[in-house]
Amino acid sequence: MGWVARGVSRGLEGGRAMRAGRPSTTARGAAAFRAAHQELEGGRVFHDPLALRVLAADADDPALEAAFRPEREDVRLSVAARARFAEDAVAAAVARGVRQAVVLGAGLDTFGCRNPHAAEGLRVFEVDHPATQEWKRGRLAAVGIPVPASLTFAPVDFERQSLADGLGAAGFDPVRPAFFVWLGVVPYLTRTAVLGTLGFIAALPNGSGVVFDYGEPPDALPPEQRAVHEARAAWAARAGEPFLSFFTPGELAAELRRLRFSAGEDIRYRDLTARYGSAHRTAGDHADLGAHVIHAWTEDEGPSGGSRRRRGAPSDSSDRP
Repeated sequence: MGWVARGVSRGLEGGRAMRAGRPSTTARGAAAFRAAHQELEGGRVFHDPLALRVLAADADDPALEAAFRPEREDVRLSVAARARFAEDAVAAAVARGVRQAVVLGAGLDTFGCRNPHAAEGLRVFEVDHPATQEWKRGRLAAVGIPVPASLTFAPVDFERQSLADGLGAAGFDPVRPAFFVWLGVVPYLTRTAVLGTLGFIAALPNGSGVVFDYGEPPDALPPEQRAVHEARAAWAARAGEPFLSFFTPGELAAELRRLRFSAGEDIRYRDLTARYGSAHRTAGDHADLGAHVIHAWTEDEGPSGGSRRRRGAPSDSSDRP
């Protein structure tokens, strides 16, 4: 696919630095916030009965301790809302006939083990580095979480193979539409790798789609938010997980149109939590720092009921979201 191997491997294997085969610091942190949300807010935004079990052996992990602090409620709600939004998008894809879902950089995500659409034939593929997946499978076995028949692990070493090859080896069908969940990854990827992955998804049959999150450039933020962002970026860099790409909403919308995505939604984290009935506690807070989540997809039919887009067909104004 012509991607920069190092950038793609860091991004799609979780978007973050891997240590001894374990998910990265930020991947474990996201899992910790999902788990803490179950305990402290009763899972009111996002219900994940497996989140705490997956982390059971990590009681002394600083990421888990931090996630349970009362003052981190806004972050817990944002992480929970992001997961809810993604799984709602998967449900919408299943409703329109999609039967393949791919979780890129799955880390400690539990959707594949919970798959609420298995009876409808949804097959879930988890893409991550082979060593990370080996560690995760061992963890699932240790805490008694079974791997359902609908879940397939797709180990991909991007130094040696492409995403298409890795998915193909796992049984992914490229002539059928698929939906991709790609959370907590894009900011840690190069721009080339981000657009390359979106291009791969857009080239799949109509009805395919993706949910992913991204951040606005620091210079687009108000001064007080910019200072908080820079402090957070410095922490991430010290952890070996530097931010590598930013987008403005306008330029990303233009790139999605160029790649032939024909519909989509872009929503700020702050507005996303409000959608699920959990507004941030203080006005003008810094919780999202210009973070957005996008749901983009390709459509089968246009307003007249005819074919909306054929693979390889030139785009026109009707393809704009």
